[in-house]
Amino acid sequence: MDIVYIRDLRVKTTVGIFDWEQSIQQTVRLDLELGCDIRRGAQSDRIEDVLNYKAVAKRVIELVENNRRQLVEAMAEDVARMIMQEFSVPWLRLTLGKPGAVRGASEVGVTIERGERN
Repeated sequence: MDIVYIRDLRVKTTVGIFDWEQSIQQTVRLDLELGCDIRRGAQSDRIEDVLNYKAVAKRVIELVENNRRQLVEAMAEDVARMIMQEFSVPWLRLTLGKPGAVRGASEVGVTIERGERN
């Protein structure tokens, strides 16, 4: 299995368990690894034959910006489910981080893996 990746995608959204967090926008950071087979696109040299990372990023941004959640865990699951369903990705690893959420740490968050890695 080949991997298409997107690193350090930053999106403003509403996420957090405290009332004040639900009234502001915060930045979350995403790293995505998406399992796919790039051989057809490598042979044809056509964007139609590969997983279009720009289309994936655009859709992730749209979902996260409009997805008010309390937990980064819930937001990560929403993103993973959407990518797998809409882009037919059989496997992914997603890290969703919340910079500055804990004093003394640059970022906290979750990394999830979904699907079958062949």
